[in-house]
Amino acid sequence: EVQLVEAGGGMAQPGGSLRLSCVASGFRFTNDFMSWVRQAPDKEPEWVATIPPGGSPTYYLDSVKGRFTIPRDDAKNMLFLQMYDLKPEDTARYFCATGSRSIVFTISSSWGQGTQVTVSS
Repeated sequence: EVQLVEAGGGMAQPGGSLRLSCVASGFRFTNDFMSWVRQAPDKEPEWVATIPPGGSPTYYLDSVKGRFTIPRDDAKNMLFLQMYDLKPEDTARYFCATGSRSIVFTISSSWGQGTQVTVSS
């Protein structure tokens, strides 16, 4: 079965950085699109970024373009979200998800448990 385990969340100051990681197992990671999704309290889940098999091209939510990158390491079955210049509005629980943007909110997608990111001064 699909397993996705996120780590790396925590507290950061505005302008700070965090790197989230996701360890994947139970499926052919190398051949799949992978995404990050986030959800703030009392908000609908929001797609953040997608990386295809092969690593490019990547896609980003407009509000994180230029600040976040979504690398993958296929040799380790790992996905990352490198976040720079964090803003309070980035505060949310971040989920690693299988599939592209068009898939993450469908029954075909699997999500991890998530990791909390809190940006506050």
